[in-house]
Amino acid sequence: MSTSQAIYAGWMEIPNSAENDLARTHADEAAIAALVTQYAGALYRVAYSVLRNQSDAEDAVQEAFLRVLRHRDTLDEVRDQRVWLVRIVWNIVLDRKRRAKTRPETDDVTELARVLPSGGLSAEQIASAAQHHAHVLACVEKLPSKEREVLQLSAFEELSSVEIAQVLGITESSVRSRLFRARNLMADLLNHARALK
Repeated sequence: MSTSQAIYAGWMEIPNSAENDLARTHADEAAIAALVTQYAGALYRVAYSVLRNQSDAEDAVQEAFLRVLRHRDTLDEVRDQRVWLVRIVWNIVLDRKRRAKTRPETDDVTELARVLPSGGLSAEQIASAAQHHAHVLACVEKLPSKEREVLQLSAFEELSSVEIAQVLGITESSVRSRLFRARNLMADLLNHARALK
């Protein structure tokens, strides 16, 4: 092969390589767009359950997808995308919470109205439901952190014990025992509050 033929052959490979890279980029973008469509709502619920602030939860979800973009080359290696994404968001919100040292609670009625169902309820029923919702969240906040984490992932995100174990990096039996303690503590807190009324 002459030098000019080798150069020509090299030129021909560059567009193929560029086309492959472009095709892979489009495939990656489509895969990430599908992840956003499928899991953004679930990730928002996880973030909101910890941060209790709409804009902070949205920021955490956006940060999670930015991390996915940065590591898009490893998407094919992920076995359970839902658990993987929840773990990313979970770590982000815990980092934010540690940095903030305090957890801003919202008394914003519009925020509570956004997360509560409102199908034909009267204003009094909506207010009562909002108060009950705020009271349950306050009881969740009183739980020890390990039990609170497991309960939030189980109740708010409806993850299984296996999935929670993967997110938190603990054993499944630890998840079950923490969840058992969390439910008993919540029952005691709610019963105590009812007795005071």
